[in-house]
This record gives sequence, structure tokens and C-alpha cells, in this order.
Amino acid sequence: MNKCIGIIGGVGLYEMEGLSNIKEVKIETPFGDPSDLFIVGELNGVKMVFLPRHGREHTISPSEINSRANIYGMKQLGVEWIIGVSAVGSLKEDIMPGEILIVNQYVDRTRGRISTFFTDGIVAHVSMADPTCPVLNKLLLEAGKKAVDVTIHPKGTYLCMEGPQFSTRAESNIYRMWGLDVIGMTNMPEAKLAREAEICYSTIAIITDYDCWYIEKDVDVSRVIETLFKTLSFAKTIIKEVIKILPDKRDCVCSTALKDAIVTKAELIPSKTKERLAPIIGKYIK
Repeated sequence: MNKCIGIIGGVGLYEMEGLSNIKEVKIETPFGDPSDLFIVGELNGVKMVFLPRHGREHTISPSEINSRANIYGMKQLGVEWIIGVSAVGSLKEDIMPGEILIVNQYVDRTRGRISTFFTDGIVAHVSMADPTCPVLNKLLLEAGKKAVDVTIHPKGTYLCMEGPQFSTRAESNIYRMWGLDVIGMTNMPEAKLAREAEICYSTIAIITDYDCWYIEKDVDVSRVIETLFKTLSFAKTIIKEVIKILPDKRDCVCSTALKDAIVTKAELIPSKTKERLAPIIGKYIK
């Protein structure tokens, strides 16, 4: 068993039929505590690592998610692929509640979230031109079309806002003018940190509602949650299907993102920083 995939999303995702050898793992990181214990199991010979993004009792606000600890913990557990499952609002009429979108681009409108591992004497600049893994995106689309009877949009741009408040109508209409597709609060800096950690990252975006631009209507939290739970089974089914077609070896931009990205000379990087980032930079900095 050499494939290892991580799932970051809601608490119900790890309740999958066929998941075996389930255990909870506590990971300590130099960046603080992850959102919760990691749930580790096996499915069809693939190691699976689950993490509830907001904590099991949904006690962590989007702005308070410790994404550095979450991604670092995934790296320590050997994860090479991460699928994020996220509830989003639609910014377009033809992207309807109850449908799914595979994200391929982001606009980051968050404020104050730490979005890099590279501080304290080390600088690196990874490419984010294609911020989600094109290979994993293709596999998710293939698995989704085969496994679920729901509309799956093959690509789209996710605007990540700060939250926890929803948009104003003015903001929502500006985002529509920009040509964006969906809006959420959690995928940044998650995607950036996954790229720095050389982990393939993709998102199954579950469309729970139209953002408040739609017919001058407010976002209804109870309706968002209701739609999310109705469609969560689709995400589970896609995940179960995609692990059957994961390649044995990665061949994508994500897997070598740090190859030419580290600017600081090895001899100038403080030893404490080297030690702290060993799981991430170990193969490049001795």
C-alpha cells in the first residue's frame, strides 16, 4: 500500500462503507495544532487520511483554521494527494444548487491568514499559475461522470473570501462582473500550502446556494446546510471511485513544485528552520 490520499472537509466524509483499519492520530506540528485528530484508514489498498476542516464539532471559524498545521500534518502522514470538499455559493445562474464544480482557479480575497511555510530565514516562490492539480482534476471529473448522476462542472474559478460573514450584494455583483464562478471561505491558503508541500490538491465544490446577488435574496444558512448534507453522498462516491484510478506515480507540476523555487542558499538557512521544515524541504536542502 503506497498510495496515500488526504480528504479535508466535513465530519461525515470518513464514514465510508469499506473503510478499514480506522484509527485516530494526533499530530504535533511546529505550526501549532491541526483542526482535529487525523482519521486514518484503508480503502481498496489505498491509505486514506481524513481531517474535519472546522473540527469535529464545527467550532473553528474559517479565519481561525490553522491551514499550515493541517497541511504539515498531512505531509507527515505521507499524503501525496489532497481532495478538499467545500460548500460554495454560486455566482452564475447556470451553476445551480445541488450541482458540483471541480475548481481549477482561485482568486484569493482573504486577509491576514498565513499562507506560506517559508519564513524565518528561508524564501521560496512556487508557481500557482495552475493552483489545483490538473491530473487530479481530470481524475475527479472522470470518476464523477462514471459514479454519480449529478451535473459536474469540469472547471471554474473559486473566490475565497475572508468571512465568516457572507458577501454584501455590492460585493457579490462585483464578483459576477469579474466573471467568477463560485465563492467560499476555506480553500485559501489551503491550496497554496499544499503546493508548497508538493502535495497534489483539488477541490470538489458542492454548490449549496446562490450568493446574495440572486433575485436580491439573502443567503440562508439552514438551506446551505440542508443542501450540503443532501449532496455530501455524491462527494463520498466520487472519492471512492477516484482512488481506484489514482496513478502509481505522480507526474505533475505539484510533485516537483519546490525543485527550482527555493531562493535562499542552503548554508544561509538557520538550522532550526531546516529542522522545522524537514518534511517539506528535506530532499532539496541537506
